[in-house]
Amino acid sequence: MSNLSIVTTADGSKTIFNAQVGENYHSKHGALQESQHVFLNAGLRYYLADKEQNDISILEVGLGTGLNFLLSAEYCAAKQIELNYVGIEAFPLTEEMIAQTGYDEYVSSTLWNNFMQNYPQSLQQSVRLNPFVQLQTAHTQLINFQSDQLFDVIYFDAFASIHQPEMWNEEAIAHTVQFLKPGGVFVTYAITGNLKRMLKALGLKVEKAPGAPGKREMLRATKPL
Repeated sequence: MSNLSIVTTADGSKTIFNAQVGENYHSKHGALQESQHVFLNAGLRYYLADKEQNDISILEVGLGTGLNFLLSAEYCAAKQIELNYVGIEAFPLTEEMIAQTGYDEYVSSTLWNNFMQNYPQSLQQSVRLNPFVQLQTAHTQLINFQSDQLFDVIYFDAFASIHQPEMWNEEAIAHTVQFLKPGGVFVTYAITGNLKRMLKALGLKVEKAPGAPGKREMLRATKPL
């Protein structure tokens, strides 16, 4: 973990810089703003906007620091929506590294403490953090991830393709999308012509959405019913 260091982003929230990859875990323009905009608002809240359901399942590619999970868990618990969250992470961070992010400022102390206490166990099995939230961290490479479950929303939060091209090729994207329910939503901070073509070829309806600060656009795709 000597290749990891804490950095402060433009909105005052912290992220982690991975010197080996050469990239931050979140946008330098604002870790919190990016997570709220791309994943919580354009993903989870967008999916729930026209639905009346009391449970939701989310698959995240790149659990990383857990920020996307924490914001989603806080939102669902407040709305009394049961959240089943699976985060794929090939290189899990230590609890000590996650603790340095300061993300306890953005969620309830109860959720934060339960997350920190149960994070190691989540690498082995699904753990319940409160009456509404359960988490499992799949400690595996994306391409090796398998599940019988289909998900309502997929957060695709891998490092950028310039640093991790294997996460953005046709095989990786097709492998990911197979876990999306009909009517489900796939969101990512990135938007490229190649990614749009791949998702359209897989039968998804692709749309541009306004990007987080520092990025003009992002991508959202919906799987037809």
